[in-house]
Amino acid sequence: MFAVLNALRRSPVIVWISIAVLALYIFAALFAPLVAPFGETQIVGRAYEPWSTHFLLGTDNLGRDMFSRLIYGARNTIAITFIITILSSLLGSGAGVIAALFGGWVDQFLGRTVDVAMSVPALILALLLVSFLGNSVPILVLIVTFIEATRIFRVARSAAAAVVVTDYMEDANLRGESLSWKIFREILPNIMPPLMADFGLRFCFVVLLISSLSFLGLGIQPPTADWGSMVRDNATLISFGDTTPLLPAAAIGTLVIAINLIVDRIIDLSSGSPS
Repeated sequence: MFAVLNALRRSPVIVWISIAVLALYIFAALFAPLVAPFGETQIVGRAYEPWSTHFLLGTDNLGRDMFSRLIYGARNTIAITFIITILSSLLGSGAGVIAALFGGWVDQFLGRTVDVAMSVPALILALLLVSFLGNSVPILVLIVTFIEATRIFRVARSAAAAVVVTDYMEDANLRGESLSWKIFREILPNIMPPLMADFGLRFCFVVLLISSLSFLGLGIQPPTADWGSMVRDNATLISFGDTTPLLPAAAIGTLVIAINLIVDRIIDLSSGSPS
């Protein structure tokens, strides 16, 4: 790990730009109340005021400061996405390893359950579950965690299945090692590269899914700031040639691209690739 971090210093400029963008978003997320000039839900002027020295990015459809809403949106979007990605990675990876290790009816049950869930597109399944269960933040976290865990399950099971049949796993079985030993000392260390790659991609997928739900009005609910809902609330301005609604969309895009580039670089370094 330390070798990877040391080699990361010699990364291309685009990777360092991505790190700077990600650091900027994390800083905004952590210190939003200190950085934002106005409150998250504070109405500070008339609707759709233009950019000025007082309102750096103008105001939204209710007269709230867009710059402040973007900062608070970073906090809400990144925090919820990170929680969902962690939970779905733990759930999906754990289920995938268990399925590969035990096989038999356990593997069949988990595999067929995942197949049923994956037969429906993620956005449509999320819309159905949110419409039925509600769209509070805890419910939203649980729904998206379940959906993304099914995708991670396939990656983890495939990687773990290749490890289960190796000679060193056979040696562990002959030594009578415990289940926890096999999982944490034999399987997980050998499947971390694909899981790390999937974690970075999964974070991007969750950002896009949460933003899509918010844009459709079924994600994070107002007055909480969220990049997806900010695009929807200010979409009217596009008809007048105003680029303000594109700012939260650009924030989503730059965050996703930055994370992809960083994760790709880390994977290259971990695998010993000189690229």
